[in-house]
Amino acid sequence: MKYPGGVKVKDNNYIEYGNRGMSLEEDINKANEYYRLINRAIIYKKPTPIQATKVVYNKGKGKLIAEGYFKTPSTTDYNGLYRGKYIDFEAKETKHKNYFPLTSIHTHQIEHIKKIIEHGGITFLIIRFSSLGKTFLVKGEDFITYLTNKPKSIPISFFNEYAKEIEESYNPRLKYLEVIDKLYFGGKDHETN
Repeated sequence: MKYPGGVKVKDNNYIEYGNRGMSLEEDINKANEYYRLINRAIIYKKPTPIQATKVVYNKGKGKLIAEGYFKTPSTTDYNGLYRGKYIDFEAKETKHKNYFPLTSIHTHQIEHIKKIIEHGGITFLIIRFSSLGKTFLVKGEDFITYLTNKPKSIPISFFNEYAKEIEESYNPRLKYLEVIDKLYFGGKDHETN
């Protein structure tokens, strides 16, 4: 049986949350749009720095990049301001149920996260386990500490213990600022600052 939003019930004990029509990036973009609309935060997706080497003109669509390369390695996916603090974070999805592969995070991104911590900013990762229908927020500090043993992946048990699951809703799609309030502002929401 199919239900709205792609949630499928296979039997009375099992609900499949896969393919709900939204990727993690789309959910975050919608949440950020909502947060900007209600003037709660200013957070944007960072553009990928691409150097075009060949451009073609397509009637009706304008210029299209036919060939290009990445000018510089990208850092993290999102940045902005919340409650007077700089925010910078990476968002990743995995289909694995038991672990998050660290091949998804590059060395220059890890170094960038360390620099944000060093300069007093708020940095974190939002990791979605799409096959489980769970999205977690892990503080950059906890992520960096875990990396000291040079693992190849992070088990789901780490997320269950050290990360916070992000609640999903209609608006915002992902209530990640509520998790930020708990982790970085002592549980006080933005209105009781």
